[in-house]
Amino acid sequence: MGMAATPAFAQDSATTGAGAPQDDIVVTGSRIRRSPLDQDKPVVTVGQEEIARTGLTAIADVLQRLPSAAGGLNTKVNNAGNVGGPPDGTGVSSGSAEVDLRYLAAKRTLILVDGLRFVNGSAAGGIPASVDLNTLPVNLIERVEVLQSGASPLYGSDAVAGVINIITKQSQEGLRASAQYGTYRQGDGTTQQYEASYGIQSRETGTSLVVGASYVKQGEMFTRDRAISQFPNPGQTSCSDPVGGCSGATPNGRFDVLGQDLTLKAPVTGRAVNYPTDFKDFTTADRFNFAPYNYLLTPSERYGGFLNFKQALTDSINMRVKLLYNHRYSRTQAAFLPLFVGPDAGNGNLLDTISIDATNPYNPFGQTLSQANGNFSFIARRMVEAGQRVFTQNVDTMSGTLTLDGSFDVAGRKWYWDVNGTFGFNDAKQLFTGNINAGKLAQALGPVGACTGACVPFNLFGGLGSITPAMLSFVAFDERDRSSQRLWDTTANLSGTLFDLPAGPVGVAIGYEHRDQFASYDPDPVIVAGLGADVPTSPSRGGFRVDEVYGELRVPLLANTPFFNKLELDGAVRHSNYSSFGSNTTFTASGLWKPVADLLLRGGYAESLRAPSIGELYAGLSRTDAGIDDPCTSAAGGFFQTNATVRANCIANGVPANGSYKEPTGGQIGIFSQGNTALKPETAKTWTAGGVYSPSWARGWASALSLEVNYYNIKLTNAIDSVPGTLTLRRCAFNADPISCAAIQRNGNGTIAGISGRLLNLNGIKTDGLDGTFTFRSHKIGEGTVGVNANAAYLLRYDVLPPADLGAPALRFAGTERGSPDQAYPRFKANATADWSTPGYGISFTGRYISGVDERDGVHRLGAVFYGDLQAYFSPAWMNHRARLTIGVNNLFDRSPPPCFTCQSANFDPTTYDLPGQFGYLRLSYGF
Repeated sequence: MGMAATPAFAQDSATTGAGAPQDDIVVTGSRIRRSPLDQDKPVVTVGQEEIARTGLTAIADVLQRLPSAAGGLNTKVNNAGNVGGPPDGTGVSSGSAEVDLRYLAAKRTLILVDGLRFVNGSAAGGIPASVDLNTLPVNLIERVEVLQSGASPLYGSDAVAGVINIITKQSQEGLRASAQYGTYRQGDGTTQQYEASYGIQSRETGTSLVVGASYVKQGEMFTRDRAISQFPNPGQTSCSDPVGGCSGATPNGRFDVLGQDLTLKAPVTGRAVNYPTDFKDFTTADRFNFAPYNYLLTPSERYGGFLNFKQALTDSINMRVKLLYNHRYSRTQAAFLPLFVGPDAGNGNLLDTISIDATNPYNPFGQTLSQANGNFSFIARRMVEAGQRVFTQNVDTMSGTLTLDGSFDVAGRKWYWDVNGTFGFNDAKQLFTGNINAGKLAQALGPVGACTGACVPFNLFGGLGSITPAMLSFVAFDERDRSSQRLWDTTANLSGTLFDLPAGPVGVAIGYEHRDQFASYDPDPVIVAGLGADVPTSPSRGGFRVDEVYGELRVPLLANTPFFNKLELDGAVRHSNYSSFGSNTTFTASGLWKPVADLLLRGGYAESLRAPSIGELYAGLSRTDAGIDDPCTSAAGGFFQTNATVRANCIANGVPANGSYKEPTGGQIGIFSQGNTALKPETAKTWTAGGVYSPSWARGWASALSLEVNYYNIKLTNAIDSVPGTLTLRRCAFNADPISCAAIQRNGNGTIAGISGRLLNLNGIKTDGLDGTFTFRSHKIGEGTVGVNANAAYLLRYDVLPPADLGAPALRFAGTERGSPDQAYPRFKANATADWSTPGYGISFTGRYISGVDERDGVHRLGAVFYGDLQAYFSPAWMNHRARLTIGVNNLFDRSPPPCFTCQSANFDPTTYDLPGQFGYLRLSYGF
């Protein structure tokens, strides 16, 4: 998709005020009205035409294709609690969609709607720190302005990587409607989108009204239906392959008891299991392939409506009301629950201390299996009879804004003002089916005499089909989690000009903002009690208040002189007082120089702030399961047998001295993260420089021709993160670091029960790169025009710098695939669109290129990818070109994503690459 850095148009919203002339407007990146042709900061504008050309039904998917965007959470991400809560404390936002600029994470990109804040997302899995863009219907949007620079002095916290300002439809006459149907060539992933809006304008009464509604339904795509995702690793054909990855929790069970590693020869039904007759040694061939049971594309339904109302109260005062409601139903799923019980199960709850009594009628070993008896490491059973783990979300979002704005004259100068009150809530409920109550399971496995009332003795030993409905009805439960976010925001702005200099008027803007944010996460009471069999989480709630004042000044220094067609300086400062950590002041300065009318040069410096989010401050204990290596293992890849220092340090950390601990490398290890109320804000310094060349000599044959190049350099300090589990293990094993060793909990046989990863102001991040935009549109040729739009981004550097006392090297991510969580950092990305457009018909082709990246295992590489999208439309003259039929194909050349061995998802990175398969769509629209 070509997204040109075109001039932003008049933002007729709460931040604009009434009566602004079209050549003197508010553009994202400044609070002072100015000509949109003289932007002193890099802004990319994505209009309705660019959005429609993608064939996508969510604005997040559109924005994630920007070369400057790193992707972010989207509906291709299926992890929904089966891998745990993110270690950054922001929760599992299943079904949500976010945008991440500059690879700095979505929480460092500020989302505005008409220049005002919007309530953060919620998906019943924690407390997210960013806006869920799936709450904003596409037909609400007039355009999107993307400021690709830090902007905290103008907009406050979170504007570290940039600002995405979604401008909604303020005026419309008559009906606009569209219906779209699309599907993948394989017949899955079907989407339906229906939208309608109606607008009324009355100059006599000064009334403007736009109302609209939308419905989007996205069908699922299963991992089993694409070759890349049918096994845990790319190219794998069976669980016996040396690459591994399949699960030890199998339908027939794995029994690490009596010093043996056993499984059943075959399921046993209709009789008691016999030991040792029915058992055999467990091998890799007995492992379970969980991969085919997941989603590649998660199903969802979204419906909602909006209202934008404007009423002129006087010739110079307006009242505006904006209301939005959205409901989302979404679903993610994982394979059948892998139930692990026993002292080495690593759950961190009651399941690790369960005993299986000798009187349990299904216990074939004739003795009580318990930690105290030392005859029991773990038993793993894949709970096929309970059905797959399914996570269903129902999310309601409501936002309302009331604005008074206007203008007044003082000494012949016009001043603009606005006062805004915004309220928003986001309430989510999640139902998780397929979980087990550990307390009831302990009773059903314990002494048979204690299994009374509704209790039914549980058969953990008979293999597939041996767990009856009666057994399940006692131990299974439906987990019900809830989360909520609230936003109250009040702002006031005043802008105008103070006096005239020879080069023009001196502009000024001042303002005040008061914001209250509150959020809560309430997992099911069974989970709070520590009795769930899936990933444990804890409740959390909290909030903060902030009062802020800002000021901006623009000074024109020279104009219409040789080598100085225009020269001006702009600066802004904001002071914030947070209830959570105290006060902070940020400022920015930028300059614009046009040596001639065709060439604009600019540069700037900005300080940015990101206050700790509610989840980062108050999140309860939560576990993330990560595939990392333990240096203390005696298995292949470990250092216990080959390094005397490691051996001594590991023994001191609780690993048996006899070398019996043989945990396979890359196994799932639980990282326990938690919020931290002592966190300080993150701060960043950003330098930008660039230029725009728009040659006047081309106006004879081009209606638009421009080339823009921008450089950015960002240094972030006090980045909130937890110490990586891999680093904690290595610092303990190789350096005997007491803090690292204390963070590791081991069981008696050396296995890791968990690693503490509490959030800290930990790292620094340095990144810099180049952005380029090219725009061309011809004059009319025959019935239409030809256009080319191209955007590109080149990543020069992205380094994560751990604190010196950790003794860890800088992590250099540019040109690599991070994995866990998935994120590629390609050096070069580019989109380009060529189109031929007439009132009656048109065709366009979009090319999207992503350069290759190396996986961080030092072995594998994800090759470069080129996607091609084709779209054509027909608009009949007999309907005055008000109706349009559009047909398109995305991924025309059927490119599959490059396989990834270290990615958490389905063997590819869903934040960067398209799903496998061609996607075709048909759209009928009216009134556009």
